[in-house]
Amino acid sequence: MIDLRGKVAIVTGGCSGIGRGTLKVLHRAGAQVACVDVQDEKGEALCEEMDDRVLYVHADVTSESEIAAAFERVTERFGGIDVLFNNAGTAEQLGSDPFDMAIFEGVQRLLVQSVVLGIKYAVPSMAARGGGSIVNTASVAGLQAGYGPFAYSVAKGAVVHLSRVAAAALARDGIRVNAICPGLIPTSIFGRAMGESIADADRRARDISERAHGFQPIRIAGSPEDIGYAVAYFASDLSRFVTGQFLAVDGGLTVGPRSAWEESAAIESWSRIGMSEEQIKALLGAS
Repeated sequence: MIDLRGKVAIVTGGCSGIGRGTLKVLHRAGAQVACVDVQDEKGEALCEEMDDRVLYVHADVTSESEIAAAFERVTERFGGIDVLFNNAGTAEQLGSDPFDMAIFEGVQRLLVQSVVLGIKYAVPSMAARGGGSIVNTASVAGLQAGYGPFAYSVAKGAVVHLSRVAAAALARDGIRVNAICPGLIPTSIFGRAMGESIADADRRARDISERAHGFQPIRIAGSPEDIGYAVAYFASDLSRFVTGQFLAVDGGLTVGPRSAWEESAAIESWSRIGMSEEQIKALLGAS
């Protein structure tokens, strides 16, 4: 296990989904971890479940004053900040008008502006401690079309490039900035995008997890902890020479079209231009 003893980490959106899974991974690795979220009931339950190395702080990540206050409280409690996982967010409802500017601007505030605010208020403490690591949640939807709704996908693409630009600007302070692009990680974000309640969205996440094994080349469902392990790597000194990068943790989803890894899809696709089934199997290297 990666050793994060002596490090202080902040996880935004840490009460559920990827945030909660990552918080637990960082805690197991020895870090002191602050969960910044607006789900007070879940935050309080999280603290009761874990030990005094976990702190819950209420803050809306789109509010500069609340982020400033939350990060100050973390610094007062744990002595500083070494790691920031900018993770909080959700997608607009499916079927929304992609050119509704109120929706578009709201998504950008939540998914892009919040990342900038997190960086802004983490940097002073990190610089004072000689450096740090910032990890931003992007998405495969920010790399390719077709994996998320319009405003969400645009925002996640921005997060990928924001991470590069911030890495260049903050290297002089010993601060590294990287992004993670999750693939299908069954969380409540799917149900919320369908307009479901949090309880119903949580149930949908469990259902998706049971069905997700055939969604990507690796035939298992991804989990929030899979993202957490990647965050732990970026948080640790093992990645001291890595900055300005993105890592797709997606079970191979973005290696190519479905026809690149599933025989039935390849046969359907390539047969359209006159290739025989035997030729297609030879193309795939199948026996």
